[in-house]
Amino acid sequence: MSATMIKEFRLPDLGEGLTESEIVAWKVAVGDTVTLNQIIAEVETAKAVVELPSPFAGVVAALHEQPGTVVEVGKPIVSFEIEDDGSGGSAPDTGAAKREPNLVGYGAVLEASGRPARRARTFAAPAAASQPAPVAPVRAEPVAPVRAAEPVESKPAETGLAASAPGERPRSTPPVRKLAKDLSVDLEAVTGTGEHGLITRDDVLNFVGGGDLPAEQGLGAQELAGAPAAAPATGRVPAGGERETRTPIKGVRKFTAAAMVASAFTAPHVTEFLTVDVTPTMELLARLKASRAFAGYKLTPLTLVSKAVLIALRNHPTLNARWDEANQEIVQFNYVNLGIAAATPRGLTVPNIKDADRMSLMELSSALTELTDTARAGKTGPEALSGGTISITNIGVFGIDAGTPILNPGEAAILALGAVRKMPWEYQDEVALRQVMTLSLSFDHRLVDGEQGSRFLQDLGAVLADPGMVLAMV
Repeated sequence: MSATMIKEFRLPDLGEGLTESEIVAWKVAVGDTVTLNQIIAEVETAKAVVELPSPFAGVVAALHEQPGTVVEVGKPIVSFEIEDDGSGGSAPDTGAAKREPNLVGYGAVLEASGRPARRARTFAAPAAASQPAPVAPVRAEPVAPVRAAEPVESKPAETGLAASAPGERPRSTPPVRKLAKDLSVDLEAVTGTGEHGLITRDDVLNFVGGGDLPAEQGLGAQELAGAPAAAPATGRVPAGGERETRTPIKGVRKFTAAAMVASAFTAPHVTEFLTVDVTPTMELLARLKASRAFAGYKLTPLTLVSKAVLIALRNHPTLNARWDEANQEIVQFNYVNLGIAAATPRGLTVPNIKDADRMSLMELSSALTELTDTARAGKTGPEALSGGTISITNIGVFGIDAGTPILNPGEAAILALGAVRKMPWEYQDEVALRQVMTLSLSFDHRLVDGEQGSRFLQDLGAVLADPGMVLAMV
């Protein structure tokens, strides 16, 4: 019988320097046999939900984190039992001297030396076994705060946990310390349930909920722990139960919020509006849908507007640029990565179509369909969410006519499409019922002057009002 060894897989950097990810779901269980690059988990970064492939072929020995847990990059998340390659030893790989196999497209794996140095600590040695025990689950009942004079009952041989040494700052991550500070929680009074006594977010929230908290501090914190809030003094209880629902700000929502705030308070936004008679464009759309050449393609007003934007940009390249503050330069893009805002169950994302300016209408249609389907399924990868040069948001699908869209960070312009409505309109010196759309263009006034933005919007409207105008622009 061949010898085996235990290998730990640490959470890799899933792109662009992200420091943490949330375990959404495990696709394997302890005891499952996996192959190299088999999908073992779904994790949510600040940008997207990503499928995580296995870097080893072997048997799953332990899952170190539960779904819903936010894990720092570089922390072990799963252990595998694999055949010993002759290097010897069955103890878990600490990662101090070796590199994990790099996952294609997921960035470099952190070296132990690449992380901030911590003070030396002494931990209980894990029990030697061919299958390490999984991380101990969160306690169902709270225990008293750990003080030097009063130890808490534990089983180091089974869990491998060790409390911080007396006088030493409790182990926790920066987000957890910030949470504790916001909630006025003394971390020295919180018992950590994470690896080696690490204090987790759940530990702080459980503490706030009243488990380890003094009575006077526990008041008013029930909602944070998920417990129903006390009834108001009036005695009125809402028919629906709880009066408030609190949702943690994390993942895509957290990233989007930070990006929108940064954009709104960095780039001076200007928004212009143009209402256009798009009846000829809608008639063209109907003809294309009936054409055999476009059979099997999904064509929508967004498809034709996207193509019109790409054509108009040829004469107005200033809208396809970026302000480089660090180098004090304006970066002009000679390609167009067209971003499309997509509302997903996890929040707003803006994936982009690479080199959209080089695509035919058929290719653009296919790319738009793939992009939206992938986004709605929550499968958009980090590579599709970076590198955009200009964006479109289709608010018309919600019945909205106009808005003031916020720029996607790093881009000079974003176009909002309003709903196509039948309205009385002047047509050939008479009033007729026409199909009308409002275009809302926001741009960065550092990069785009009012004249440039206005002329781009004018040209775009001209193409939509008369698609034959394309012949005068190309």
